[in-house]
Amino acid sequence: MSTPDLRSPPEKGIPGQIRVAVPSRRIGEHACTQCLVRHLAVCEALSTVQNDALDAMAGDVRLQAGQMLAREGDVRRYVFTVTSGALRRIRVLPDGRRLVAGFLMPGDFIGFSGASHYRHSIEAISDSVLCSIAQTDMRELCERHPGLEHELLERACVELDATRNNLMALARMTPLERLAGFLLDMAARRQRQGVGGNQLVLPMTRADIADYLGLTVETVSRSFTKLRQDGMIAASDPHRIELLDTTRLLALAEARA
Repeated sequence: MSTPDLRSPPEKGIPGQIRVAVPSRRIGEHACTQCLVRHLAVCEALSTVQNDALDAMAGDVRLQAGQMLAREGDVRRYVFTVTSGALRRIRVLPDGRRLVAGFLMPGDFIGFSGASHYRHSIEAISDSVLCSIAQTDMRELCERHPGLEHELLERACVELDATRNNLMALARMTPLERLAGFLLDMAARRQRQGVGGNQLVLPMTRADIADYLGLTVETVSRSFTKLRQDGMIAASDPHRIELLDTTRLLALAEARA
């Protein structure tokens, strides 16, 4: 199999942005049978025999924190599954403001779209590894294995529902309610990854959370402080949160749902 090249030349420095380049694809390190998030990924819909075909098509992309997987406007050529680390979907407005459209965690699929080009830039928050497959290969697999196509549709519906919920939160909920809902969503995602308990590890910064929730960093910090003072959370550091009272957090998040 020929090795696709995901590399792009380094861009000239842009004020206020990190100068990064997409790294090259690495072949030979990938093995579906050793994947720790297979039970979360779309390939779970394939049998072991069918997964051999996927394994032959797949490769790994490794990103360091701050590196771009794709930039807004790039042509879509591959689909990806996050196997480790965390990424964010971002868009920078003409006036310099940054919007965070969402966070991508292990098991999440970066896949097909009606658009031929990326509508958001995708950037690694922490060191990350992704499984990559050419879109043409994935379409072929979907034609051969309807269960995979069904799984992709299910994931698209889940993502659409999440987007609608976030739009509702931005339109109607107070900052405290938005943050409570965000923390509960992060907890639910960790549970799907098989990490139970009320301990949260948030790889994103307060600025990331603010840009995602449509708030200022100061408002997010005050909201964290308020939740801590009210005994709903404890925080050993900005990236480690313990949910002490999920019942009250849930009531707060659903107050205006």
